[in-house]
Amino acid sequence: MEALTGSCLQIPCNFRLKQGEKLNSKTTPFGVWIKNSPYFGKNGSVVIFNSSGTVSTYPMSFTGDLSQKNCTTLFSSLNTTYTDTYYFRVENRPFLATAECDGLQITVKDSPPKPRIEISGDVKEKESVSISCSASTPCPHSPPQLTWNLQPDSHHTMEENTDRTFTTRIQKSITLSHEHDGFIISCSARYPVNEGKDVKTSEERKTLSVSYAPKNTSVSISPSCWVSAGSRVILTCSSRAKPPVSRFTWFKTSRDAPIKVSEGDFYSFNVTDGGVYYCVATNQLGDQTSSEIHLTIGDSPPKPRIEISGDVKEKESVSISCSASTPCPHSPPQLTWNLQPDSHHMMEENTDRTFTTRIQKSITLSPEHDGFIITCSARYPVNEGKDVKTSEERKTLSVSYAPKNTSVSISPSGRVSAGSRVNLTCSSRAKPPVSRFTWFKTSRDAPIKVSEGDFYSFNVTDGEVYYCVATNQLGDQISSEIHLTIGGN
Repeated sequence: MEALTGSCLQIPCNFRLKQGEKLNSKTTPFGVWIKNSPYFGKNGSVVIFNSSGTVSTYPMSFTGDLSQKNCTTLFSSLNTTYTDTYYFRVENRPFLATAECDGLQITVKDSPPKPRIEISGDVKEKESVSISCSASTPCPHSPPQLTWNLQPDSHHTMEENTDRTFTTRIQKSITLSHEHDGFIISCSARYPVNEGKDVKTSEERKTLSVSYAPKNTSVSISPSCWVSAGSRVILTCSSRAKPPVSRFTWFKTSRDAPIKVSEGDFYSFNVTDGGVYYCVATNQLGDQTSSEIHLTIGDSPPKPRIEISGDVKEKESVSISCSASTPCPHSPPQLTWNLQPDSHHMMEENTDRTFTTRIQKSITLSPEHDGFIITCSARYPVNEGKDVKTSEERKTLSVSYAPKNTSVSISPSGRVSAGSRVNLTCSSRAKPPVSRFTWFKTSRDAPIKVSEGDFYSFNVTDGEVYYCVATNQLGDQISSEIHLTIGGN
């Protein structure tokens, strides 16, 4: 048996008597532990413990009932000098016997044994497996604490083995995915020693090797998705699989059904017309179809598309996006625009299995956005990324808003003579345009409506205060007041 310095060792022990022999029930049986030699009192044998109390050289105690032939012993406060071969002896006079042929080799070490990681089940994706980490527990009164990097709700147990030794175990069932492949399970066993004052730790690691069907299957093209008729292109299919992909198959779409055109991880041909191609990667666990790649005859990429969703008026939040056709999802276009740089980028698969690259931003509109020109550029990498082809789109924002900058002007200006004629003009900026101008004259009780229209002409009788209100379907705004002063000069 192996044990750890500073800890204890529980020695499972029982004995049988030869036929015709029995213990004396009238006297108490005593257990004795001897080391070096089984020959009691001879050949250098040393008695290191006697349950009668006569010898207790080593810190031992019988936890089993000797009268029931159970000699289980607890060996405490171990150190490396206790490494030796030990023999059990029972004394129940007149019966005396030593287990001469059944010595126990005890090895006390400074370092604890490493825990053991085991995986039961078929280690492939979508299968459930049970993963356990177990540690030898020579001292069940002070078992090791197991921790690992799997989920914290793992099940802990201490089990008695068939040889009556103990094992501490932590266990978890998980359903495997391809993402578990290469995951390193790390399990630590912390053994308390010196009556819990200190800890000794050991660790084991095991790498999961999970089999899975092809993943991340994609197609790349050289030189680019925009080609001239008669030029040569090379399509390459790549995929991640375990075991590795055993077969790549190429298809070209048609109205009736896909047409198989080649096998192998690449497909080279001269372009005669535009077409849609894809590949299928296969291994013994399954297959996966790549996204489609669209070949376009021509030298220039299509323009991106700018879209605005929402009510395009002041104080409203709208989502503005710029999207670009992505015939080569393995080498998508890079979108840039003159909106805020923290816009959200994404590549989406469409219902027809083609792809679109999109940049998107939500903004709250104000009158200042009216007339703003959104510019979006799509930069398509070509010739394996060595060159770039660019297309650009522009769109002008047309934002509706209530009247702004409403003001009144007067002609003639300055002081006016009683009975003279003045013209008041109301101006405002609005979209849609102002539908109504209303003129008011202030009074002690309440403002008095005096006219409608963008200007108001009248003969002055006395000094008064006037203002106008500009209105459209989104709201209204009141001008500042204008004061008429009667004077001769």
